[in-house]
Amino acid sequence: MMHINKLKTILNIHQLMAQRKRGPFVSVQLMSRWRNIVGLNVGMGEFLHKYPHVFELFVHPLRRNLCCKITQRMRDLIDEEEKIVKEYEPELLQKVKKLLMMSKNGTLHVHALRLIRRELGLPEDFRDSILRTHSKDFRLVDLEIVELVDRNESLAKAEVEKWREKEYVDKWLSEFETSYAFPINFPTGFKIEGGYREKLKNWQRLPYLKPYESKEVLRVRTCGGIERFEKRAVGIIHELLSLTVEKMLEVDRLAHFRKDFAIEVNVCELLLKHPGIFYICTKGSTQTVFLREAYSKGCLALPNPIYVVRRKMLDLILLGHRNTRSLEEIKEERNGSVFRTNVGGRRDGDWIVPILDSYDQNAFGSLGDINDSKRPFDGCESGRN
Repeated sequence: MMHINKLKTILNIHQLMAQRKRGPFVSVQLMSRWRNIVGLNVGMGEFLHKYPHVFELFVHPLRRNLCCKITQRMRDLIDEEEKIVKEYEPELLQKVKKLLMMSKNGTLHVHALRLIRRELGLPEDFRDSILRTHSKDFRLVDLEIVELVDRNESLAKAEVEKWREKEYVDKWLSEFETSYAFPINFPTGFKIEGGYREKLKNWQRLPYLKPYESKEVLRVRTCGGIERFEKRAVGIIHELLSLTVEKMLEVDRLAHFRKDFAIEVNVCELLLKHPGIFYICTKGSTQTVFLREAYSKGCLALPNPIYVVRRKMLDLILLGHRNTRSLEEIKEERNGSVFRTNVGGRRDGDWIVPILDSYDQNAFGSLGDINDSKRPFDGCESGRN
């Protein structure tokens, strides 16, 4: 989650850079004004220096100020994701239709969709490219509400129902056991208290109003009414997470769907009551809920093309300062004379990393976080830079 949050920040910075029409680069001085917009707790210059495989810093040949642009590798991945999104437009269209079919009145606020646009894999201009273009399926009531025109019953099948059919066939379980069950995967070391298994077994068998059933939602306080109402909310959140690219969503953004989906329960308490279905991560400034069954060893069990591209972006972030220019080359470039080293990052005969004087340490200490790292050159002991 820490790296995913960094990727979100980087993509927000790229979006701000793309809005500048003067050229493919922006001065670092101007970018420092975006610090509060993107939510950075460090200086913009320090953040840019940490990811040389994402941001390319250079001195403007005329103005002599420090500028920044997106590296070609990162730009290629961003273009690849946009290309995949265009190719998968029919599937994205079905996602929006399924969300509208889950809503109580067949309507959703466009602002709520915009908040989870990236999680759903929708293009940035989804209002025009999807909602307005497909007028046979959607109708914009006003600027902020979209209504479903044609309800397709062939899409009214939740992802968990596919799992139920597999359990029914593969494990020879009765229909009574699987009709309303959810996959349960408790975390390692989870302590099961006395009587919990029996309660869970009864909850798995409890009938509830499924996400795509268009009946009036009533909250009854007798005959298991509250439990069924909560289980319906679990089913809606489960299906919503299943429609996302990475099977995760910020908990705060679920609140924007409570009224349209008729979820009149405390979402955080509901998620915590079902640790075998949902996992809540508290890393970062917001809480994020994951669909536990979708992950295996930290990665999606069934990856999709958009997810694969985003993992490649994360790889560039994880590279940090590995396989980049040496500190000497940056120093000589700033002095006006660039000396190109070989691919290994060192000159022939150099086996000792030169110690910079106090002026150079102050000037270049932020490059690569050399003051914060005990091993500024990865693999230096073995003769590799």
